[in-house]
Amino acid sequence: MKFRNFKMVDFVVYGRGSFDQLDEILAPHRKAGIPMIFLVDHFFEKKALASRVPLRGKDKIIFADVAFEPKTVYVDKIAAELKNEFGQVCGIIGIGGGSAMDLAKAVSLMMTNPGSSADYQGWDLVKHAGVYKAGIPTLSGTGAEVSRTTVLTGPAKKLGMNSDFTPFNQILLDPELTANAPVNQRFYTGMDCYIHCIESLRGTYLNEFSKSYGEKALQLCQKVFLQKREWDDESDDALMMASYAGGMSIAYSQVGVAHAVSYGLSYLLGTKHGVGNCIVFDKLEEYYPDGVHEFKKMVEKNKVDIPQHITKGLSDEQFDTMINVSLGMKPLWENALGKDWEKRMTREKLRKLFERL
Repeated sequence: MKFRNFKMVDFVVYGRGSFDQLDEILAPHRKAGIPMIFLVDHFFEKKALASRVPLRGKDKIIFADVAFEPKTVYVDKIAAELKNEFGQVCGIIGIGGGSAMDLAKAVSLMMTNPGSSADYQGWDLVKHAGVYKAGIPTLSGTGAEVSRTTVLTGPAKKLGMNSDFTPFNQILLDPELTANAPVNQRFYTGMDCYIHCIESLRGTYLNEFSKSYGEKALQLCQKVFLQKREWDDESDDALMMASYAGGMSIAYSQVGVAHAVSYGLSYLLGTKHGVGNCIVFDKLEEYYPDGVHEFKKMVEKNKVDIPQHITKGLSDEQFDTMINVSLGMKPLWENALGKDWEKRMTREKLRKLFERL
């Protein structure tokens, strides 16, 4: 067995109000006359958080359109515009949910690597370190703040830029930033973390490293979404740490069926990652019976609607597109079903699963 040499985030700041230290944290990474670029979720345009971003000199805020998950063409466009306007930048700071953070990681890499970001969709294809990059989550659950991937939709596939050059140099975890998240969005993103844990803990790649993080993240998700009577500051604190631990759990193992199938949904229908995972997981009793049972209790307790029948009326060609994207996620299927997964998850069986969504 070959053991992975796992690249982690270099520095982590955690605590309420820690966003106010951002200027101090970035200071050592600034270069005279060269801007720091802040990619901020467009949700925060004209909101208080944007006014707190510590701009210096030629620094620039780009309000990133994350209505859909990041596309390779969008990554390439931002990187090209920055190169044309500034030549070089000293850092990319992603502020927002998983999509904003993934976008920041990808743009950082494309400031130093040639070609299109689509060229690097896969495992260990990135050749050069990106510019300095920091991630600041305003939603908790995706684990994008610690992941070695940046999930992108390209012209031919939805697949991450998975590499040791992808993780952030710095993350800043301030639970205060998640306080006013919309209820449904907070639930869907939190369930991304919960599903990470279930898939990691039930997977064939499981080891004590991923198990220790996964069990803690699962415990925190259960506390937040099942045991607490109402949402409060403690809930935000707990879910932010669940997101971090859940991301660490899958970093040394893998996710499973829900993520593999939701990639197909997202590629064809543009379904956002968190809600897509919920739509799929809701129908996975065959693979994760205990987890799905508990998930349904969380849905009921938190009074959240899971969309139904979103694949109704699709053509054979459209189903084939989703199936092809999903089956391309080979490590996910192997973690979920073992090395003989192709015998257990046929195109016909996957088609029937997609038809239930």
